[in-house]
Amino acid sequence: MRAAFVETFGPPESLVTGELPDPVAGPGEVLIEVAAAGVNFPDILVVAGTYQILPERPFSPGKEVAGTVRAVGNGVDRFAVGDRVLAQVEHGGYAELVAVPEPQVVALPDGVPFVDAAAFGLGAITAHFALVRRANLQPGEIVLVTGAGGGVGSAAVQIAKALGASVIAAAQDEQRATLAKEQGADQVVLAGPSMRDDVMALTDGRGVNVVLELVGGDVFAQSLRSTAWEGRLVVIGFASGDLPSVKAGHILVKNLAVLGLQVSDYRDREPEAVRAAIEHMLQLYLEGRLTVPVARTFPLEEAGAALAAVQAGSVPGKVVLTCRPAADVTALA
Repeated sequence: MRAAFVETFGPPESLVTGELPDPVAGPGEVLIEVAAAGVNFPDILVVAGTYQILPERPFSPGKEVAGTVRAVGNGVDRFAVGDRVLAQVEHGGYAELVAVPEPQVVALPDGVPFVDAAAFGLGAITAHFALVRRANLQPGEIVLVTGAGGGVGSAAVQIAKALGASVIAAAQDEQRATLAKEQGADQVVLAGPSMRDDVMALTDGRGVNVVLELVGGDVFAQSLRSTAWEGRLVVIGFASGDLPSVKAGHILVKNLAVLGLQVSDYRDREPEAVRAAIEHMLQLYLEGRLTVPVARTFPLEEAGAALAAVQAGSVPGKVVLTCRPAADVTALA
């Protein structure tokens, strides 16, 4: 099979495109013929060799795929050859074929094209678990989403709105601010030196109930100071590369909760919960309440360039790799 894979850890451009052995569907597994694969920030860390989970080389990165079932292993009863599916994997998505444990595979409705299914997987799941499972978001609360305009941020804005919250989106530039507004954000601020003051002005000095923080560094510090009494801040990532520290006194004085989210743990520990979240979001998509801002697609052979674009932050919205012609990955059935 064709695949983009890691032979030597390094920058995105170090990915090699070539042939790897075809995987097979073992007991309890589904073999998926990949039509599209989502590109995510953690993939950059995997290629660099700095991610917390690294398989033996050579291996293909990629944590979310959409496609059709090529074969099923013994004991699989939810899927048959030809079914349209999406799946979450630890690695292996940047390839024409991937074998996935059945609990991590979700049926894909005919109304969702493969390119969209691959795009909203990991980002939307992360946003959903951050809002629902970790922050216990309630209708009427105010949510601050940093990193707005990216995959997780875009999904978080829309899901928070669908759950009845008001949303303030913090974007790094005007282009991403405009995108966040188009996706339903009630207010938009720029992630600069005045972010905390701008948020406080928009909330009449009260602050926000929930923060989804994806950037780190000074944005994290300002986000923490933007919370209301008994606010909850969910740490999702550090896109800036600057890992922040937390001042415990500030948490104590405002009765704050700082919560971590490593969404892959739920995939491995509670696959049924992940599947339920995906099915909920697919329904929101079909109802027109959740869209996927796919900004650009790259062919599989250009996986390194796709990762470089994500690393540089030059593409607002989601980046997707395609393993089939455009007409196949955008078809509704």
